[in-house]
Amino acid sequence: MSDALLVIDVQNDFCPGGALAVPGGDEVVPIINQMMERFGTVLLTQDWHPAGHSSFASTRAGAAPYDLVEMPYGPQVLWPDHCVQGSPGAAFHAELRSDADLILRKGFRPAIDSYSAFFENDRATPTGLDGYLRTRGITDLTLVGLATDFCVHYSAVDAARLGYAVSVRMEACRAIDLDGSLATATAAMINAGVRLF
Repeated sequence: MSDALLVIDVQNDFCPGGALAVPGGDEVVPIINQMMERFGTVLLTQDWHPAGHSSFASTRAGAAPYDLVEMPYGPQVLWPDHCVQGSPGAAFHAELRSDADLILRKGFRPAIDSYSAFFENDRATPTGLDGYLRTRGITDLTLVGLATDFCVHYSAVDAARLGYAVSVRMEACRAIDLDGSLATATAAMINAGVRLF
């Protein structure tokens, strides 16, 4: 089997009631669970920040969540504290199947955020996922999860740039849609050759 399902960040903090809740985030869980049956390889990503992560608004005096700041690696949205390592918010949604081939944790470096499953936000530091997929002979990826306009978007564009055939199953994703970010992300994915369906 050369295809895999890549499930992005379906964690409590991104679901209703969480610290960075994506509207309708929990609605994707039954769809994703059903999809898992059809793939020989299933991969889960997990946002996994240390307390006091540099992308948290709480670490900067006078900053508010969703402010945009310049970091050494480029623009960075400041987020509410979320998905702190070992916290209930960082756990996968209780109803999500977690019997995956691989669980990849990202965002654990204190000084840099990581939206993509493939690279940190400096666009250069690899997570190791590409190497794993290549050694498994995976060529086709279907992405689902949270949030469409950030971690799904960045992961899909990076996967396409790395030469994978990439699809995003939109019904199994939900977006934050911060100041038009969903439209921007959708256009970027299409321009990168990602198939949206």
